[in-house]
Amino acid sequence: MPLTDLTALTESHRPTLDQALDAIRTRAYWSPHPEHPKAYEGDGKAAFDALLGSRIDLGQPGTDDWVGGEVSPYGTELGVTYPHPDLEVLLPAMRAGMGAWREAGPEARALVCLEILARISARTPEIAHAVMHTSGQAFMMAFQAGGPHAQDRGLEAVAYAYAEQTRTPLVTDWAKPQGKRDPLELRKTFTAAGRGISLMIGCNTFPTWNGYPGLFASLATGNPVLVKPHPRAVLPLALTVQIARDVLAEQGFDPNLVCLAAERPGEGIAKTLALRPEIKIIDYTGSTAFGDWLETNARQAQVYTEKAGVNTVVIDSTDNYKGMLSNLSFSLSLYSGQMCTTPQNFLIPRDGITTDAGPKSYDEVVADLAGAVGGLLGDDARANALLGALVNPEVKARLEAASALGEVALPSREITHPDFPDAVVRTPVLVKLDGAQKYWESTDAEAAYLTECFGPVAFAVAMDSTASALELLRRTVREKGAMTVGAYTTSTDVERAVEEVCLEESAQLSLNLTGGVYVNQTAAFSDFHGSGGNPAANSALCDGAFVANRFRVVEVRRQA
Repeated sequence: MPLTDLTALTESHRPTLDQALDAIRTRAYWSPHPEHPKAYEGDGKAAFDALLGSRIDLGQPGTDDWVGGEVSPYGTELGVTYPHPDLEVLLPAMRAGMGAWREAGPEARALVCLEILARISARTPEIAHAVMHTSGQAFMMAFQAGGPHAQDRGLEAVAYAYAEQTRTPLVTDWAKPQGKRDPLELRKTFTAAGRGISLMIGCNTFPTWNGYPGLFASLATGNPVLVKPHPRAVLPLALTVQIARDVLAEQGFDPNLVCLAAERPGEGIAKTLALRPEIKIIDYTGSTAFGDWLETNARQAQVYTEKAGVNTVVIDSTDNYKGMLSNLSFSLSLYSGQMCTTPQNFLIPRDGITTDAGPKSYDEVVADLAGAVGGLLGDDARANALLGALVNPEVKARLEAASALGEVALPSREITHPDFPDAVVRTPVLVKLDGAQKYWESTDAEAAYLTECFGPVAFAVAMDSTASALELLRRTVREKGAMTVGAYTTSTDVERAVEEVCLEESAQLSLNLTGGVYVNQTAAFSDFHGSGGNPAANSALCDGAFVANRFRVVEVRRQA
């Protein structure tokens, strides 16, 4: 057995694994990773600064060059370089450690993964700065989403992986009665065997939060993992790979079970890797176009994608108008709308809605929502803390083009960041569109609101009725997909109708949120991120389906 200290890992991490298993069963709130910076040693700034201009040598085989080029959305050139792989050397080396990793079994693999996560957690402040300066998230969001929340999602994947692998016993003695003759007797062993090398293709906006589920789901089920970061967000995942390799080596396993594949500018190594016969699993977060290409062309691999969707909120009525506006304005503003769960389309009856503050016309609802966003972001210091920076020029271009699509109810404004004057910080734009056309008729407005406009852009769509809003909601989810759906109503009939649409079209629904929980936030161990049942994503974070096909059970029968 290559594992050198299973006893120590069991004492350290088995209680955490048991709690995670209980949490995914009960769906109750639980997290072992503190959200507040004061819970950690140091602020991570010095450690992050020491990385700038450095070379991260992972000691992995097949390095034929050193590549980099990340520039922070806040204006800093990171100057960090990473190993570029010779795939003909690296991929065979990654497979070499699979046998010992498989023989270790599900529990040992889970405990090693938990040790990796514990080491990552200890370096949360440093990784938070790395996430901030590659994604453009404001620091507090980078700290929480890039640190403890990402770690929770990784641990959740380990728990599901362990549960699925241990459904089948390791060994059983089988006897079939034969009447007066001796029974037929066999000893059967069942081994969870990984499929092969897993490719994790990282994203720019949430490199750890979106990356950790696939990484740990594959590693815990016996597969080597090749991490291919987004070229603008390498550093957080390079640190993750470095930590994983250190832990694997310390525990007597081949560190090449986790490797990094950084790329040269414009190289497009993800497409090359995706078609390699050694790649048996792919996890991807990003554009619909490349996600669709992976699903169509990477036929040798099990492909898990999270792509783009058009998230919609149906506003029918509310008994907490102020709370609704406050909740929606925060949802629109958080990280400049650069979340796959941010609402884009607000479907509002043109005749208005009923509220606890009296009837409100369509124009009043839109004006009040614009006012709520303006009030929330009126103070520049608070705005910078919520908005972060635009992650790339493409987001800025979409934001600037949106004002030409319809009447602007809330113009975007530029904000100067006091610490990072080169950061591109913009408040959301809210545009009024008309949804009066029948859903089968194409209009310019429809072309806008039926297309994901990733970033701080939202559309207030005037609908003939709540019924027509539900028609459009159904079409949107069915044709374009949605990671989230929201609705506000005081009518039990409308509530049931919205639920029915979401159940039939497989979309995650949030109803009447008016407090401190937002439609674009999900909690690990309890909430499912995506459903895997509409075009926005073919998998959910995290459920049994996300892990179960990453391994196969291989049976060996012996005569007793």
